[in-house]
Amino acid sequence: MRILIVEDDKKIANALKKGLEQEKYAVDAVYDGEKGLVWAVSKDYDLVILDRMLPGIADGLNICKAMRDQGKHTPVLILTAKDKTNDKVYGLNLGADDYLVKPFAFEELLARVKALFRRPKKSLGTLLKFDNLTIDTINFEVKRNDRLIELTPTEFKLLEYLIRNADRILTKQEIINHVWDYDANVLPNTVEVYIKYLRNKIDSVALGQSLIHTIRGYGYKLALKE
Repeated sequence: MRILIVEDDKKIANALKKGLEQEKYAVDAVYDGEKGLVWAVSKDYDLVILDRMLPGIADGLNICKAMRDQGKHTPVLILTAKDKTNDKVYGLNLGADDYLVKPFAFEELLARVKALFRRPKKSLGTLLKFDNLTIDTINFEVKRNDRLIELTPTEFKLLEYLIRNADRILTKQEIINHVWDYDANVLPNTVEVYIKYLRNKIDSVALGQSLIHTIRGYGYKLALKE
C-alpha cells in the first residue's frame, strides 16, 4: 500500500517515512503544502497523512478539501498541534478520516494507519483472505492451504495490493504506483519479474487452480478464473 506524507518538519516526515517503510508500506514524503497539494490530487495513493499547519497557501485542511472537491476518496489522516475539539470537528467536516494530535507515539500513528486500511470490504480484521490464501498484515505472514509462505517485503506489498483488488484487472503502471515509491527506478519488466516470483511461491503450493493470472494486453488479476 502506498502512503503520501505531507509534513514541513523534515525530521518528523523522514522519521515517519522510515518507520512506515519498515512496516512494508511504500511511502513518499514532501515538505511543503503546494507540492503536497499537487501530489495528493494528481497521484494515486492509498492513504495521505497531512500536517494541518503547513507554510504557504496550501495547508493540510486545504489539501484535504481539494481532494474531496475533486472526488478523491483516499483516506486522510491529519496531524496537528491543535487539540481543541472544534479544530478536530472542523477538519473532519472537511473530509478528514482521522485526527492525531502532536506529539504522538509512532505506535499510535501506525495503529491508526492500519485501522484506516482495514476499511476495504474484502478485509476481515487484520487478515486479508481470498479463497484459501490469507495475508496477516500485522505479522506479515502469508499462507495458502494453511502452508506458510516466505515472501520478501516487495513480494508481500505486491500480493497485498493484488488481494485488496481481487477480481479486478490491474495494469503494470497501477501496480508500480501502489507498490513502489515514486522515486524508485521501476520498469514494467520489474513487475513481470515480481509476478513470476509470486507465482512460484503462491501457485506452486496450491492444491487447486492458480490465482495469479496474466490478462494479455491489460495486466494482471488475482482471481479463481482468468
